[in-house]
Amino acid sequence: MILTDSSTAAAQQLVKLAIAGLSHDHVHGAFQRLRKGDVVLVGIAEADKNLAQRYRKKYYLPDSVFYKSLPALLKQEKPDAVLAFNPIAEHLSVVEACAPLGIHVMVEKPLATSVKDARRMAALAWEHNINLLTNYETTWYGSNQELDIMAKHRIAIGDIRRMTVHAGHQGLKEVGASPEFVNWLTDPAKSGGGAMMDFGCYGVNLMTWLMQGKEPLSVTAITRQLKPEMYPDVDDDATIILEYPEATGIIEASWNWPFPIKDLEVFGETGYIQALDEYTLRTKTNGEHFYVTEEVELLADPYQDYVSYLVAMIKGEIQPDQDLSSLENNLMVVRIMEAARESAREGKKVLLK
Repeated sequence: MILTDSSTAAAQQLVKLAIAGLSHDHVHGAFQRLRKGDVVLVGIAEADKNLAQRYRKKYYLPDSVFYKSLPALLKQEKPDAVLAFNPIAEHLSVVEACAPLGIHVMVEKPLATSVKDARRMAALAWEHNINLLTNYETTWYGSNQELDIMAKHRIAIGDIRRMTVHAGHQGLKEVGASPEFVNWLTDPAKSGGGAMMDFGCYGVNLMTWLMQGKEPLSVTAITRQLKPEMYPDVDDDATIILEYPEATGIIEASWNWPFPIKDLEVFGETGYIQALDEYTLRTKTNGEHFYVTEEVELLADPYQDYVSYLVAMIKGEIQPDQDLSSLENNLMVVRIMEAARESAREGKKVLLK
């Protein structure tokens, strides 16, 4: 059950959350997680009446929880944090509304469409002492966390030399994304680009984490339109190459995969690790003739999902510090993604300084 009456004694003991926007299909995951009842949902800001009505019926929500805008919601309620499920270009407006009120913000990936917006958001977060977090599905994969431990402690593979990420699916329309989601994801002004922004940021986020926040020397990107009749205004296939002093990262992002995929491969001096999916890790070291495949355990509380992580942060139990959700990591992600767009547009490698 999703609690919505913030005036009850029970609700007052819970972390209060609000939702900004319903046009991002990942919001379904938030509603499913909120059913656990360890938080209270105090409001939803959504200007589209038809969209709001659809969610009201699906999740049996009262009319009183809906507001036409985030400022209107914040005049009535004081949530501890706001979850943003609106177009990427509107993340800035969420932070502008929340930060001066001391309200934490978690946005869906990526943080922003431009370095300019990302820096403005960061400045507001620092000025008003709020946490500004970015949520990626792959953050909560036990396989990725286990891979990171092995890589950073040089278990079995030595220093990292090459990283590869495949991320994507068959296409937005092909997998049944909602019309509202497709509308802004295929609008470069609202999303920042097509498949490269949508899925390339996963790889950049993971590689920035594995490289412990280091900036790459250069970024090279190639984008294609394999289905221009379906996605005429944005790319639907992309390759991004990140060059570090001692390692290379290759990100393959697409709305043209034959099936959904989010995997991570790391080659080291003496071995190889691959997070095949959320639960599966595959390794091979120098001298071994066979791959070793194992199932990894679910992450412990509060790292099994973004709501649990956000609640623990609000309660002061954890502090984001260069992790996958952190502002530091995601400022770098936006910087790299902006360089990737420039590289694809100009047809040349972009050097970072």
